[in-house]
Amino acid sequence: MKYQAVCVESLGYSLPAEVIDSTEIERRLAPLYDRLHLPEGRLELITGVRERRLWPVDAFPSQESINSAERALQAAGVDRHEVGAVIHGSVCRDYLEPATACRIHHELGLPADCLVQDVSNACLGLLNGIVQVANMIELGQIRAGLVVGTEDCRALLQNTIERLNLESGISRDRVKQAVASLTIGSGSCAVVLVERHLSRTDNRLRAAVARAETSFHHLCHSQRHQTTGVVGGPWMETDAERLMTEGIAMGRATFDHFLQTLNWEVDDIDKVFCHQVGSMHRKRMLESLGLDLQKDFSTLDWLGNTGSVALPMTMAIGLEKGHVKRGERVGMLGIGSGINCLMLAVEWQRSLVGTADGRVVDSAAEVPPRAYADSDLARP
Repeated sequence: MKYQAVCVESLGYSLPAEVIDSTEIERRLAPLYDRLHLPEGRLELITGVRERRLWPVDAFPSQESINSAERALQAAGVDRHEVGAVIHGSVCRDYLEPATACRIHHELGLPADCLVQDVSNACLGLLNGIVQVANMIELGQIRAGLVVGTEDCRALLQNTIERLNLESGISRDRVKQAVASLTIGSGSCAVVLVERHLSRTDNRLRAAVARAETSFHHLCHSQRHQTTGVVGGPWMETDAERLMTEGIAMGRATFDHFLQTLNWEVDDIDKVFCHQVGSMHRKRMLESLGLDLQKDFSTLDWLGNTGSVALPMTMAIGLEKGHVKRGERVGMLGIGSGINCLMLAVEWQRSLVGTADGRVVDSAAEVPPRAYADSDLARP
């Protein structure tokens, strides 16, 4: 998929105030650690995740999606009556029906002729939404669109800890299947895309390349869907080692197609943002693609794996901190369970970001990137 008329205009994001570190999670897992004689510090050591964040109890994903969307729209400066589509792309939703995008559409005061829908595809939901909106803009069906999502890890994290502690006969192999659920975090992000004639940035989306290897759909999955009558909290089972191996192979194949589609060489890519899974996965993936780790921007150690918002939210924070400069070519490299890959290329000119503390960062105004302090939310 190639594009001529689409610009990635702005991003906005929100972060929870509550922080839980890996040491605290291990403290809560004391019954399990005692039974299996597991060493303290193991969780951070094998995953690279120091801490993650939690939304308040019983928070609705739509509320933080509204906040992130408002920040992205404010940064873009687009008349919201130009918004022809709003897509909510996270795994977490308010209800099975109606679409969570309905409340967002209403609260933002978007026009009645706006397409409103949810998109679900594990960790690629927001990227899928970006492609759908980009296709509509390229076809001339709409002039602007909004993609947003919010992931909330609290229920899955708590239920995983409880189940691991209660299963007296649990093995180390069984624990391995649950480790990925202990790395997840919460966050929210929104992306505004516009037709080029509306753009103030000229951040041109050049291409999107997708690839699927669905024979590995079983390597990471939740329990059966709640519509089947399953009782109990959320639970995930992940064959992390096999998923990493097969995911990296898929990423390599997708990246080759990505470069061919763009007629680029590896060295033509100046910066990348990747899905945030684990420190070893990040290192091995970037090495397999021939990409210098310095080109990547990571939030994994202090945000954990935030699912579908991990890549765009990391990109928003990276832009806020000046990771991307004018004229650079940016790769958005997404990999999700299924296994699905989706990679996007953007030629960057100007960063417009609605930040978690309500500021608008505009790189054209030469606003210095924010330096996070230890007392603040982030400690990259």
